[in-house]
Amino acid sequence: MNKKPRWSKKTKREMVKGYLFIAPSFIGFIGLSLFPLIMTLVLSLSKWDLVSGLGGMEFIGMENFAKLLRDNTFKISFKNNVLFAVWSMPVLLVMGFIGAAMINGLRRGKSFFKVIYFLPYISSSIAVAAVWRVIFQPTYGPVNNILRGLGMANPPKWLVSPDWALFVITLMFVWQQLGYYILLYTTALAAVPNDLYEAAQIDGAGKIQTMLKITVPMVTPTTFFLSVTGIIASFKVFDSIQVLTQGGPGNSSSVLVYYLYKVSFQQYKFGYGAAISMILFLVVFLITAIQWKGQKSWVNY
Repeated sequence: MNKKPRWSKKTKREMVKGYLFIAPSFIGFIGLSLFPLIMTLVLSLSKWDLVSGLGGMEFIGMENFAKLLRDNTFKISFKNNVLFAVWSMPVLLVMGFIGAAMINGLRRGKSFFKVIYFLPYISSSIAVAAVWRVIFQPTYGPVNNILRGLGMANPPKWLVSPDWALFVITLMFVWQQLGYYILLYTTALAAVPNDLYEAAQIDGAGKIQTMLKITVPMVTPTTFFLSVTGIIASFKVFDSIQVLTQGGPGNSSSVLVYYLYKVSFQQYKFGYGAAISMILFLVVFLITAIQWKGQKSWVNY
């Protein structure tokens, strides 16, 4: 018979210390992640508002999810979220890489430009959105004043136009996030071994060939990381929408998180809001899983 291992007193003390060290993180995970996730799942299967208290919670099964399939506002918000991600991510990745390459090629002032580009990222989104609301004000905003000065009689209404509101929010998101992408790409480019560039030069490779065959493949781990975190960030956008458009006009700039906020904290339909949050969680999880699965074919470690 196999005997159970006997731990020495010293080993037991070390194990206790280890458990004590991980206990805060474990408790935090249960209290701040696992328990809210379980409660959200329970709420998504229930009909409940804050006024009625916990005793007023009514189990209704999949009714909330069935209702989502018939909810036009949910469909519009989901479509806007997809458009937001599709518009912003390629621009951020391409401009971030180009900006980093330009900074990396400088002999002086690299730190200065890194700080300048990174400042919008660390600025308050509420404050930035308030400034952008003034800039794109259709009547007296600087953007439309410039366009009128250039001869455009009827410039776009921007934030009060269903055709332009989401575009302005996406533009602000790209502007604010770009410094983060540039900073990470700059670090990735600096880590590419010079030996590879020297070998390419000896082989007669041009600048474009060197970039496509060496630089781009070598920074694919950073590209993968930024694509995953960027998709997640694009599905979390809220504060800029709240300040700039409140989801309007006519839900043209509403996204899932903002619609979730309206349903839960303005209409007090917490069960329905929980169902929206579960759909949002599943969408982000599936996209991340697909990215993680697909990265094996193009990411070079």
